[in-house]
Amino acid sequence: MRTHLKDHSEPLYILLISAHGLIRGEQLELGLDADTGGQCTYVLELTKALAKQAQVAKVDLLTRLIDDPQVSTDYAQPEERLCDKARIVRVPCGPKRYLRKEHLWPHLDQMVDKCLHYLRQQRRLPDVIHSHYADAGYVGRQLSMLLGIPLIHTGHSLGLPKQMRLLSSGRKRATIEKQFNFERRVAEEEALLRDAAMIVTSTRQEIELQYGMYAHMDGKRFRVIPPGTDTTRFSPLGRRQVVENVENSIARFLTQPKKPMILCICRPELRKNIKGLLAAYGTHPELQKRANLVLVAGSREDIRLLDKAQQAVMNEMLLDIDAYDLWGKVAIPKHWPQEDIPELYRLAAKRRGVFINAAFTEPFGLTLLEAAASGLPTIAPDDGGPRDILANCRNGLLTNTLESDAIAESLLAALSDKKRWRTWASNGVLNIKRHYTWDGHVRKYLKEVRALLHKHRKNLRKQRIALHAGTSTIPLADYAFISDIDNTLLGNREGQTAVVDWLKANAGEAVFGIATGRPLESAIDILRKHRIPVPDVLITSVGSEIHYGARQTPDEGWANHIRHLWRRDDLLRALNTYPGLRLQAPENQREFKISYLVDPSVMPGMDAIKQHLHQLHLHAQVIYSHDEFLDILPVRASKGHAIRYLSYKWGLPLKHFLVAGDSGNDIEMLSGDTMAVVVGNHSHELAALKGQQKIYFAQAHYAHGIMEGMAHYRFGKQPQRQTGKLAEALA
Repeated sequence: MRTHLKDHSEPLYILLISAHGLIRGEQLELGLDADTGGQCTYVLELTKALAKQAQVAKVDLLTRLIDDPQVSTDYAQPEERLCDKARIVRVPCGPKRYLRKEHLWPHLDQMVDKCLHYLRQQRRLPDVIHSHYADAGYVGRQLSMLLGIPLIHTGHSLGLPKQMRLLSSGRKRATIEKQFNFERRVAEEEALLRDAAMIVTSTRQEIELQYGMYAHMDGKRFRVIPPGTDTTRFSPLGRRQVVENVENSIARFLTQPKKPMILCICRPELRKNIKGLLAAYGTHPELQKRANLVLVAGSREDIRLLDKAQQAVMNEMLLDIDAYDLWGKVAIPKHWPQEDIPELYRLAAKRRGVFINAAFTEPFGLTLLEAAASGLPTIAPDDGGPRDILANCRNGLLTNTLESDAIAESLLAALSDKKRWRTWASNGVLNIKRHYTWDGHVRKYLKEVRALLHKHRKNLRKQRIALHAGTSTIPLADYAFISDIDNTLLGNREGQTAVVDWLKANAGEAVFGIATGRPLESAIDILRKHRIPVPDVLITSVGSEIHYGARQTPDEGWANHIRHLWRRDDLLRALNTYPGLRLQAPENQREFKISYLVDPSVMPGMDAIKQHLHQLHLHAQVIYSHDEFLDILPVRASKGHAIRYLSYKWGLPLKHFLVAGDSGNDIEMLSGDTMAVVVGNHSHELAALKGQQKIYFAQAHYAHGIMEGMAHYRFGKQPQRQTGKLAEALA
């Protein structure tokens, strides 16, 4: 299937990625753990809202597949249909069990690969990729670079502001780094700011004060698009009566259940500041006299079964309730079904109470929208999204949530003025419909997406290269041709022309790649000099690096893969005084390759070198070629390993690869399930391969030998023009 630049009026295929937490189509288990919260609600509602739009053909929400007896089997289903145009797609990522987001980082390359496999099955690439939070941002950024598809990113919360708030609350840097992995997260957030085509935020303040802390902040790429709320679920009391069992579920905790309610709904997470809220309530008798406190802090069977961070928050909560002697004044239900959450807001409104978000930092705050839509005034942090929400809704107060006294004063002020309470309740309902509906959100979102794609396609038309459209051909190609450069692809002008004709005849259906000992820059220069089209894949430095296309996009997954057991400095020291070895020029040395010139008359044999490294507990590939070059690579790096990695990553079977080479550093890529071609001018190191299955030794030399091998395997569409030595070779 050929890729092409689609007309901008065609209905869109949008791929959303949200890696962590528990996501399913109905009855989200919000608060079940620290990662299943507002972001899960947002991405699910966005998926459903986009699918209702005529200008959207398809929406996929990609998340992690979780096969764990501790959670519902819903999360182990590879696919969940939401409607005709939308579905949740779950792919494996690391171990089967549930992992909190801070532990996902080592496994995200697998999610990239599995997504590529999924897209190959679809036979259509997305028009845009939209990632959510830094972990999915890593996945989306890799896919964007690999496929040439624009990336949209929503941070939801950011590492640097959260880190600073935790430090200012007294936490030690080393402790929070161990728990939250801020170094990796912040580095990825910087990369996203550099590479994403558009950053979606909920508020202007998020751009200025939170993203403004980052080095790569570029205001031109930000778009403020506030999320919506489902007003069919969250609505004021009106003629409705609160469901009796909801009232009873709260009343059983309270001595005076008819008093106003201070309602807090959040996950049992440190940054949600449950401790600060309890201090505000527990140290102010007047507040206790005026209202009850209702804390819905996630869902739990047994606190001892929660992860350590949640256990710590819940244990502190119970100890503080006891220390302040708040029994009979505080309700702390163990479970609260999602379908009953709207009833809880309405109950708080019926009791003339308030909703409070006491978090240290809040990028947005979907619960604030839900409360406002339900006619419940709010108290929220004077930080992040709440500033914009309360400015628009005019239904409550901002407060300094770092100070428990400030929280208490704001709550007392909100509960003391009945006339203002009624005004706030009315304002919230009215202004939610004016500013925060999903229909309004997706209309603005799609307008920005269309503008982004128009700009993207305009740039592609300017930069377009022969045989290449903007998006990658690799995910939709049916076969792949990978060749060494020197003395294989190059060496005969007529043969080179024949290969270029073959590439033109098979454009869009075949991946073209090179596998060479040359470094990337040298490979690009020599191909350009000989007028060879820029390959789709460039395996360079003897298989230690993989890049893609004209933009030379690095495959970070490959770099992460081959880093295993690689100790470059120790290897250099080990071979520093070894006889017969002299380091090549600096331009031939790479992060994952050490290259030597060899004097065969002095250098001991390969077995001796390998034994020397083994005795020093050093692991490396030792590759000898042309009787003059020695390359030291990571154990997982070689041309052959790189080709097998490409086969796995892109879901293209090895038997669909034709590979061509001429020397000893090609041996591994020529062996196995590929269609291998050894050109007629090969070095003696390849003689041992003769007679092996699926290794064709051509009579013709250089690129003529490649074409002879293609004819032998009936590989791809043969070009019409076959003249001179080529026609003679194929006769």
